Amino acid sequence: MIDEHYINPRLAAIYDINCGWSADRDFYLRLPASGPQRILDLGCGTGLLADAYAARGHLVTGVDPAPAMLDVARKKRFGGEIEWVLSAAEDYRSGARYDLIISTGHAFQVLLDDAAVAKTFAMVARNLASGGRFVFESRNPAVDWANRWDYAVNEADAGGQAITETRTFLGREGEFVRFEQQFAFPDETLVSTSTLRFMDRPAIEAHLAAAGLRVEAVLGDWQGAAFDGTQDEMIFLVRAA
Repeated sequence: MIDEHYINPRLAAIYDINCGWSADRDFYLRLPASGPQRILDLGCGTGLLADAYAARGHLVTGVDPAPAMLDVARKKRFGGEIEWVLSAAEDYRSGARYDLIISTGHAFQVLLDDAAVAKTFAMVARNLASGGRFVFESRNPAVDWANRWDYAVNEADAGGQAITETRTFLGREGEFVRFEQQFAFPDETLVSTSTLRFMDRPAIEAHLAAAGLRVEAVLGDWQGAAFDGTQDEMIFLVRAA
């Protein structure tokens, strides 16, 4: 089931306020080689990064399972030049070959079972062009996320209304972490409950190898430092084996 955070049009409309341009998007924007590249953005959300790629002349396909997010994405400046596809990553089918396939915003962590991970990686392997790269990130499960994910912050929607967002850590069971977000508008409060999977590096690499994919490097931050086991991020740079 897709979280309310993504499928509710009112929440999709303010998504870019809470999750706007950031260092991770700068990192991904630098990845394509010079010249027009064919790019597949899995879990493209509101299309911020897809739009930035299109602005640089790349040929972009954005895939997301949430209609409300794609509705926002289509309204981006270059939205009319991007192919938008309503689909979960593991269910995407195309005969195209992509120079770069990305999955950002920790979208990999919504793949909650091995079958979904295997299907997604198999799809990537089928659709990578010769010499192409697959790049995605997952949070380091060794980090104490429970103590980081309880907070409240005031924001404002496009109409200038005050919104209070509260995130509450609900619990962890093995690889799975549950948390709740509440969005208090002046006239209503919307609640979204999420479950994310925190796989460790060896498990992710085993799934990649099984799909015929080779890990070129694992980074630990958006500045390009190698992952040493302590950083928040595990950023996988992958090619066909």
